[in-house]
Amino acid sequence: MQKEFFPRALRAGWPAEFPDVVINASETSVKQHPAYAAAKSGDVEAAMQLVMSTISDDAIETLIDIGSPWEPVLISVHAEERVGVNAIPEVMADLLGHMLGWAVERDVVQANVVNHTGASGFSRLAKQAFFEGSVKPEVYVIVDDFIGQGGTIANLRGHIHQQGGRVLCATTLTGKDHSALLHQTSEQLLELRNKHGQIENWWKERFGFGFECLTASESRYLINTPTSERIRNRIEESNAE
Repeated sequence: MQKEFFPRALRAGWPAEFPDVVINASETSVKQHPAYAAAKSGDVEAAMQLVMSTISDDAIETLIDIGSPWEPVLISVHAEERVGVNAIPEVMADLLGHMLGWAVERDVVQANVVNHTGASGFSRLAKQAFFEGSVKPEVYVIVDDFIGQGGTIANLRGHIHQQGGRVLCATTLTGKDHSALLHQTSEQLLELRNKHGQIENWWKERFGFGFECLTASESRYLINTPTSERIRNRIEESNAE
């Protein structure tokens, strides 16, 4: 029987000093905004209305504190959803670029459709986002509309790092506060390996990276899964959906 082939994601390990994701607004204020659905499905004007009304002065100040010494390039997650191409990240990057005087990278796009919006944790893990397009060896800030487990940001960061670029931080319009911390602690990684280390080689073959490249939220999700067998089964089930 021929072995099934899965494309492998590009990731890099997380430095302990990597900043928390800069989240602008609450999920309620963003997802209940009248323009949200249209923006999510590709309406640029709706996306501008949404971003303009929910972007945070405090978040912008944080980005200035982090990025000003570097004059980074903003790079957005250009992703296709079930209902169309999500316009929010690109519009948000353009607006931030205008406000901060930073350049915006437009040549990198997500190469596959993962439909992460509203998806389960295992579906997010199983359906990794892949990116295509060249970047220069510069310093970047990743822009996305939402932070859940952080896998999409991690994979875009890996795509950038493979080409010699460096990701300074990431910012999203909204997301879960406990997901803002991307790098897992050494204690968390040890706990994950003690509980599920027997499947790490399978994980590397399946996804192309080891447990050390997981985000803190992804690692926590796996630690909270009772058995390694359940992880494998749920990953394969989610991939088949």
